[in-house]
Amino acid sequence: EVHLVESGGVLVQAGGSLRLSCTASGFTFSTSGMTWVRQAPGKGREWVSGINSEGDKINYADSVKGRFTVSRDSAKNTLSLQLNSLKLEDTAVYYCVKSPWGSYYVMDGWGNGTLVTVSS
Repeated sequence: EVHLVESGGVLVQAGGSLRLSCTASGFTFSTSGMTWVRQAPGKGREWVSGINSEGDKINYADSVKGRFTVSRDSAKNTLSLQLNSLKLEDTAVYYCVKSPWGSYYVMDGWGNGTLVTVSS
């Protein structure tokens, strides 16, 4: 069973930085593409970033490009998201999900997410 646990979300001031982590289990992480998705209060889910199994193909949403960086450590079964130059609109619950490269609409392993709150 795909199981993903996000962590690292806290209250942070605008312009600050944060690093989120996702620990995976129940599947072969090293051969699986992964995706970060977020959901702001009262809004729908928004795709943030995707990374293939090898980690050499990465895509970002225009809203975070240049500010966020996704990475993975297959030996540790972990996925990370570095958030820099945070803006108020980045406030959301962030989720990591298992998703094939090129098919981000196919998502598996939804967990509880981790809340990032950006203050002015």
